[in-house]
Amino acid sequence: MLLCVCRSSALFSSAPTRLLRLVVHSDHRPTSVLCPLTDSLTGQIIMSDRKRKSKAAAAEQPSAKQQKLRAAGWLEELVKEHRVENKEVKFNKKRLRVLSDTDQIKQDSEGVLYWMLRDHRVQDNWALVHAQRLALKKNLPLHVCFCLVVPKSELSTLRHYSFMLKGLEEVATECKALDIQFHLLHGSAGDVLPGFVSDRSLGAVVTDFSPLREPLQWLEDVKKALPEDIPLIQVDAHNIVPCWVASPKLEYAARTIRTKITKLLPEFLKEFPLVEKHSHTATKTAKPVDWEKTLASLQVDRAVGETEWAQPGTKGGLAMLESFIDVRLKLFDTKRNDPNAAALSQLSPWIRFGHLSAQRVVLQVQHSGKSAGHTVTSFIEELVVRRELTDNFCFYNKKYDSVEGAYVWAQKTLKDHAKDKRPYLYTREQLEKAKTHDKLWNGAQYQMVSEGKMHGFLRMYWAKKILEWTSSPEEALSIALYLNDRYELDGQDPNGFVGCMWSICGIHDQGWKEREVFGKIRYMNYKGCLRKFDVARFEKKYSPKNL
Repeated sequence: MLLCVCRSSALFSSAPTRLLRLVVHSDHRPTSVLCPLTDSLTGQIIMSDRKRKSKAAAAEQPSAKQQKLRAAGWLEELVKEHRVENKEVKFNKKRLRVLSDTDQIKQDSEGVLYWMLRDHRVQDNWALVHAQRLALKKNLPLHVCFCLVVPKSELSTLRHYSFMLKGLEEVATECKALDIQFHLLHGSAGDVLPGFVSDRSLGAVVTDFSPLREPLQWLEDVKKALPEDIPLIQVDAHNIVPCWVASPKLEYAARTIRTKITKLLPEFLKEFPLVEKHSHTATKTAKPVDWEKTLASLQVDRAVGETEWAQPGTKGGLAMLESFIDVRLKLFDTKRNDPNAAALSQLSPWIRFGHLSAQRVVLQVQHSGKSAGHTVTSFIEELVVRRELTDNFCFYNKKYDSVEGAYVWAQKTLKDHAKDKRPYLYTREQLEKAKTHDKLWNGAQYQMVSEGKMHGFLRMYWAKKILEWTSSPEEALSIALYLNDRYELDGQDPNGFVGCMWSICGIHDQGWKEREVFGKIRYMNYKGCLRKFDVARFEKKYSPKNL
């Protein structure tokens, strides 16, 4: 049985006159639908009983198209259709920066190279789109390479490198089908890439963008080593609005960058063109990669193992996005701060490794999630404004992982309270093994270690307690970053750096009521969590087991 309530809506005044109909189903689930109910000539509302009945039946019975969309895999098919339909979309040259003295492809060269750095995917990749168009313009073959290097570090874990390599394996397979040569190079880019360019007689290098110091150093090394007549072009394929276009300076907070980004979204939030089968075949093809052997050979810490819930690669990312749109998006606005609710997108690992484009996520959430209303707005605020703010912070603040990179007021208040007595003091080892007095904190730590992803709300509480339970802000930040980057599948990313800096050093925040240890840094406590969600339920589920 349906109850229909109709009222006019000024929100859609630019469209032909419409009414907003609230449909209440027999299970008390309301659905708002816009429907044209006016006569095009007289402007009078005319709806016969027969039309009312037919519309009511249509509201209850999904269309054939809607039924198709509900089948597993509908999103991948829909995305393919969108790419084909938009294959002629122009590339916005504001997305790129020419880092060399020349921007012209070297004469008599034998190909164009995309040096894949941060964005490990073929489709929905503006850097690869640009590289292919450069190659096609000169009738040249197209090559893609990735430089594999494993630093000797506690942060080099099987969890991260397995996820990354399995995503790259998918990239290599897709490149082969498109007659694009994929090369896995072993070594630091500055050491191996310039020689590879010379050996293959490649005439231009296109790469993507990362604001972190190691990739920026690799970029500088390659720039110095490349011949002067080879252009080096960088494309921001990670942010919707290119980092250097969104703002030319370090932004203070979300409120200072929000208007700048939203003003530019109509220009940059466009559908992606298709990366097509390349029409010029390379005479020197890529060496096949034994991916299992490569992974087995890496000197990584295998104690931090693979996760079961996250399937690497673009296909896995699209499947997770599909389930978010179908199941969790409607809960995001009201339940995203409840660690017991399945309300988050869970997309951060795929975005971190570039298996999934944040721009694709926004396009599909807007396209498929319109019925969620304001939920879409709140999700896009986090995915676009907040996420791109983190790239801004790391790009324009070279001390993005240090207390010295905090605002002056925050550095002062932390220094003023550095010698305050701590209620508890824990070592890094105790924290890593979840050996604290706080069952909630221990559960959050266990969730991160065992699953590779801690709930977003708990990340804030978790990091702030590290500040409260260690001897100094510097030690707290060091431990928080170590744990985050070692265990989080989305670690070693601007989001992680800024998350820890926000929690411990007040980045993108303001001063609050002064208190012991925290000073004016925002405070969080256990009682506050009790008011937010069922803490006991979470503690029971994630009780640490032999860390």
